[in-house]
Amino acid sequence: MALDAATSAFLAEMAKAGGKQIHEMTPAEARALGATLSSMYGPAPDVARVEDHTIATPDGGSIRIRILFPEGTPRAMMIYYHGGGWVIGALEEFDNLGRRLATRTGCAVALVDYRLAPEHRYPTAADDAYLALEWVDNYLKSNNLSMPIIVAGDSAGGNLTAVVARRARDRHGPSIAMQILVYPVTDASFDRPSYLAPENQLLLTREGMIWFWDHYVPDPARREEPDASPLRADDLSGLPPAVVILAEHDVLLDEGEAYAQRLMAAGVSVESKCYEGQMHGFFTLLMLPRSNDAIEQIANAIEAHLTPQSA
Repeated sequence: MALDAATSAFLAEMAKAGGKQIHEMTPAEARALGATLSSMYGPAPDVARVEDHTIATPDGGSIRIRILFPEGTPRAMMIYYHGGGWVIGALEEFDNLGRRLATRTGCAVALVDYRLAPEHRYPTAADDAYLALEWVDNYLKSNNLSMPIIVAGDSAGGNLTAVVARRARDRHGPSIAMQILVYPVTDASFDRPSYLAPENQLLLTREGMIWFWDHYVPDPARREEPDASPLRADDLSGLPPAVVILAEHDVLLDEGEAYAQRLMAAGVSVESKCYEGQMHGFFTLLMLPRSNDAIEQIANAIEAHLTPQSA
């Protein structure tokens, strides 16, 4: 179906403002665009408590983690990896989304400010994402907090979510109760039908994704590694139950559907939904009405999965 009215109006306003396409920008220019979009999201809900932490990386760097606590006892800890093609995005730009997830799901939400390309190329983001999982697991244990861990992310953050879930399985790492993949990047292939469809060349285009991959993994051979392209992993069995959220008008639609199908074929429980009339980015564009619908879907899935079933 056609784009919904709210998305069409948003794109019309973007067109009036003019400017370059992402693939024509420098990383600094693209990051400024991300900050501009986040300023349009409206007021963020209050949470009970906010903790900011900085953790050291093995190579001498550091990453920030912000934990947002809802009122009452959290039902789980959700680790959230933001999107932005591994090149753009900052913790503050996802604070509003994190607060909405915390208040609606009842989970504490840990936002991970992993390091970005091209300053930090693959596999830095993947390594930072897994380090954050280990840190959160240790944080819960050291604070005597007993709650399940959920990993979640959108776009490139969905890519990192898939990578972290598989690494945790293979390395016998922290236990993960669920994985939430919002239009995830799962493969470095630019010739799937959804990539080529003219009606999908919207906020994110085929050229834009090539630009992101060129900054993150400039070596084409390394893009075939499963830590870059999770769809290319040999074995997806034994992974946590997944919620997969997709958008109809998205260059990433086909690879998201393919990953959901591979998970199901491997025996993983999957709840997958494609939002008709939506484009890539609708989930984090909080002024768009279907963003709230997707947050509601996530909350309901967490409720269903984490609520004990009566005999």
